[in-house]
Amino acid sequence: MKTDILSNIVTDVRLAFLLLSRLPQPSLPLTAFERSRKAVWAYPIVGITLGGLATLTGVAAMALGLPSIVAAGLVLLVMTCASGALHEDGLADVADGFWGGQTAERRLEIMKDSQIGSYGTLALIFSVAVRWASIAAILPQTPLVVIVCAATSRAAMPVLMQGLPHARDTGLSHSVGRPDMSRVLVGFGLVLVLNLTLLGEIGVLPVVAAVIIAALAKALARHKINGQTGDVLGAVQQVSEAGMLCIMLAVLQ
Repeated sequence: MKTDILSNIVTDVRLAFLLLSRLPQPSLPLTAFERSRKAVWAYPIVGITLGGLATLTGVAAMALGLPSIVAAGLVLLVMTCASGALHEDGLADVADGFWGGQTAERRLEIMKDSQIGSYGTLALIFSVAVRWASIAAILPQTPLVVIVCAATSRAAMPVLMQGLPHARDTGLSHSVGRPDMSRVLVGFGLVLVLNLTLLGEIGVLPVVAAVIIAALAKALARHKINGQTGDVLGAVQQVSEAGMLCIMLAVLQ
């Protein structure tokens, strides 16, 4: 029994990395993907890893004498490359679709288009600018905040996966499936323990922010497309990470 539990945990973590990162992973048998919807609790572990690699890069850059603004740029570069810009792509598609279409069908059609429009371009510019500036200010003070926000923002995505139906019958989110609330809560429990361990009492703030932003995104997605897609999940990660960084910066000032 213990062996089975450990095996399932390892499989869930590997599935989370395969879905949310471009880090090299050994192949999994096809049967393992039947656990995809159960693996959502492990999404924060991907955030811890990507955020940790990015933060180490930023701290090393500052140790070499580079200014924090350059180090913050390197942090974003590492996180973007390690995730394959998956979430950035989702943010751009959602911005184009949600505000470029007049009906749910038209919005989904725009989101599926590989081309990027004005709304998507501006959304990416604002997202990168806010995160870059925030990280540049936070990195010299409390670099662990970057890891916390990277992990907690990925715990927010399963909230929409569980609480909304699929807006289309195809796509990445549809292939994963709808997780049980218990799996979503395990992910939040994981980040809460992480945040309190790394930051103390203020570590609660990113979790609260993630819940609020996920709830608002859920209402917006329901209104715009009557459900959720992989793009919506990516947008939630980007917006919640930016929001958490701003909140933590305000608290640390």
